[in-house]
Amino acid sequence: MKKDIILAGVGGQGILTIASVIGLAAIEVGLFLKQAEVHGMSQRGGDVQSNLRLSDKEIASDLIPFGQADMIISVEPMESLRYLPMLSKEGWLITNTQTFINIPNYPAKEDIIAGIEKIKNHVALDAENIAKEIGSARAANIVVLGAAAPFLDLDYNLLENALNTLFGKKGEKVVGLNLAALKAGHDFAMEKIEGRG
Repeated sequence: MKKDIILAGVGGQGILTIASVIGLAAIEVGLFLKQAEVHGMSQRGGDVQSNLRLSDKEIASDLIPFGQADMIISVEPMESLRYLPMLSKEGWLITNTQTFINIPNYPAKEDIIAGIEKIKNHVALDAENIAKEIGSARAANIVVLGAAAPFLDLDYNLLENALNTLFGKKGEKVVGLNLAALKAGHDFAMEKIEGRG
């Protein structure tokens, strides 16, 4: 098993939380894990990107080779397009469609969505709206993680266990909201996959 993942978004959107959940799940089943340090400005509003590599064999480098990423998981749609050259031809792009306009010349949203839709393997979802319906807009990153779950080659229950570990100290309500966010994203992606069939 090998999975090379680009995580992308804007500072404050929780991509490091996504990395932590995937990392905890991978470690639980004895996988090797390497994560490159975050590039970009990790302050709120700055672009953030990280390489996350999982494997059942030792990993030499923490950087993903150009054009070899198995997935891009992005909490911001323009940021998902920024890293498309890293994605392999058979790779999956999983992205939120809600924009975070942090630059003066931010492209038109319809142009960004059109760029995403050109990618053969993609799941694009309004994670913020789904998270609000669950009861916490802050869980949009976990909705995106849920949408990526079918393509991670990790058992879904491992991600649930990781959420319990990560958020357990914050109480049952916070854990419950995050588990619901994970499931909502997962269900959205599964409907998309079944629709392709």
